[in-house]
Amino acid sequence: MTLAILHPGEMGAAVAGCLVRNGTRVVYASENRSCASIERANSEGLEDLVALDRTLAATDAVLSICIPTAAVEVARSVAAANFKGIYIDANAIAPSTTREIGQIVEATGATFVDGGIIGLPPTPTRITRLYLSGSQSPAIAALFQNTRTEAIAMEDAPIGAASALKICFAAWSKGETALLAIVRALAEHEGVDNALMSEWRRSMPGIAEQSEHIVQRAWKAWRWAGEMEEIAASFEDAGLPSGFLANAEIYRRLSDLKDQKNPAREAINSRLKAQ
Repeated sequence: MTLAILHPGEMGAAVAGCLVRNGTRVVYASENRSCASIERANSEGLEDLVALDRTLAATDAVLSICIPTAAVEVARSVAAANFKGIYIDANAIAPSTTREIGQIVEATGATFVDGGIIGLPPTPTRITRLYLSGSQSPAIAALFQNTRTEAIAMEDAPIGAASALKICFAAWSKGETALLAIVRALAEHEGVDNALMSEWRRSMPGIAEQSEHIVQRAWKAWRWAGEMEEIAASFEDAGLPSGFLANAEIYRRLSDLKDQKNPAREAINSRLKAQ
């Protein structure tokens, strides 16, 4: 099987590299991609076919890993090329968005597989899990056998199941990070940050340390704002209340910290306050 990855970002390139090292031919199109994306793709052994149409014509399957806000447009671009292979969407999107994408690609003859990634990009010492649902899930999961991407086919699960699992997991992990970030910002505003940290350490072990996660993750905020919107849509579709649009705003206010690893707490707090 030849598989194409259209956006070799940090996660996409690493997951694709697992396939390359397992003997799968992985291709991509460097046209309109950034220098960083091209460098990542080349370092993982991906084959550059330059143009999207040439790439899609040469591939049996497409793996979409991009920012949530681009997932539908990427699917449309593939459908416009009349792609008829297997389309795997592994983005952090609502189950309803997943089903919409499935309809888009299947309308032109493709087979759709729903995916949900949990964890950081795979490395020689770290495993990433890729949950899959849909009729071709076992075939795609088999490509990752014995790699640092553990692919799990959710037997008899409908399209949307893998995305739903990802959404539920991220709702807590990234929602908690956002909530603790604004709690710390309020504590700093009122001059009780040190006292709060001390009390957390006494009564809720681990929370003080977790409240530092925003410092480590703020550089990803530009990607997570859209993910929070997808999480909010998931709760709304289920008739459940949530505050995840507020979390989207939290991450949106931090979006200019992109690529700034471990910014100062003051930089975070100042951006969280309304201007």
